[in-house]
Amino acid sequence: MCAIVGIYGNENAARLASVALFAMQHRGQEAAGISSSSDGKIRLIKDRGLVSEVFTEEALSVLKGDMAIGHNRYSTAGTDSVLDAQPLIAKYKLGEMAVVHNGNLINKDEVRQDLIDQGSIFRTGMDTENLTHLIARSKKECLQERIIEALEPIKGAYCFIFQSRTKQFIVRDKYGVRPLSIGKIKSGGYIVASETCSFDLVDAEFVRDVKPGEMVILTKDGIESVQLFEPDFRPCAFEYVYLARPDSEINGKNVYRTRENMGKALAKNDTNSGVKADMVIPVPDSGVPAALGYAAQCGVPFEYGIIRNHYVGRTFIEPSQEIRDLKVRMKLSPMKSLIEGKSLFVIDDSIVRGTTSKRIVRMLKNAGAKEVHFRVASPEIKFPCFYGIDTPTKEELISSRMTKDELCEYIGADSLEFLSLDDLTSSIGSEFNYAVESFNGDYFIK
Repeated sequence: MCAIVGIYGNENAARLASVALFAMQHRGQEAAGISSSSDGKIRLIKDRGLVSEVFTEEALSVLKGDMAIGHNRYSTAGTDSVLDAQPLIAKYKLGEMAVVHNGNLINKDEVRQDLIDQGSIFRTGMDTENLTHLIARSKKECLQERIIEALEPIKGAYCFIFQSRTKQFIVRDKYGVRPLSIGKIKSGGYIVASETCSFDLVDAEFVRDVKPGEMVILTKDGIESVQLFEPDFRPCAFEYVYLARPDSEINGKNVYRTRENMGKALAKNDTNSGVKADMVIPVPDSGVPAALGYAAQCGVPFEYGIIRNHYVGRTFIEPSQEIRDLKVRMKLSPMKSLIEGKSLFVIDDSIVRGTTSKRIVRMLKNAGAKEVHFRVASPEIKFPCFYGIDTPTKEELISSRMTKDELCEYIGADSLEFLSLDDLTSSIGSEFNYAVESFNGDYFIK
């Protein structure tokens, strides 16, 4: 679930790209990169670290030009080497290009082996590099045709932005699994980004989403569009549960409102449970909207019983369990004076590996909570996602090997409830056929 951005037709393209990446830092914390195009040259700066660390004034002064593409890395393939950061720069017969990618190509190993058999030499572990080799090997006469040909053997969930010396080509897979939107920058030019939360910071107005299966071409004459594939729209439900920032609009849906709806649905199912509590507290920050909805529906007071240190990033997207555990301890602190002797409804967005939930329950009880009733505003995650979220094995997913009662005992809660799949999809909006493979194992991209 990386973040990608493209800025076209603005003299401050690289600076605006860095601001947009900063707004989407939650989608990737391992590395950041920007390439710009000017004077017939593509320039690149990328490194491990956060956007604010990589893009200093000195770095931005190098990235000249009125077009740029950028990337925040959250690794689902490759290594933590800076070589596996994006954008990737590739030379081919017609010149050179840069590319950024959000998603996961599920037949990457098969395609890579075919390319190696043809003599291609790979320099990174990323699935994205497959595209650069396919484009370089194409005999087509222009980059647009080469990109279209290169996409033919590719399977998976993807959003790509390709940058030549004069144009940008934006492609979204036919399922539209990962979000991608277009905005018009008030000071001139366009922005294409994974989330609309980046539009406000660059003073851009939302134009539309990139359609599933569409190629958008940004040129000096404006926007062109080619429908490459017949759409079979399957937007990722987990974007609404956790991945996206709450102030983003994903596929026309406000993320904050969908999470609030999830909390209300969760509370409705709890009405007849007989469980009583003194307050509703969220697991910050992604559990806050659902907790507000839950409190409003059940009439129990909402309180910030857990305080988050905002200088610690997201723990779910950290690359190792050891780092995730450490950051949970650093990130969350209980309000002992508020919760001591009280029964709590604790609302979180999801349970993936279970270790964070276990630590939270223990932390609250050590702080004097009388009872902890854990409520989860999504269904049980039982299946790994191969479409851009880093849950590669069933063994990592605690709900795939424990019943709800076993999981409740494991995390030390007094009770545990999940949102049903039907309630999840209706909370988002029933007009779409969502990608919910993490909950029901429906791998629609085989």
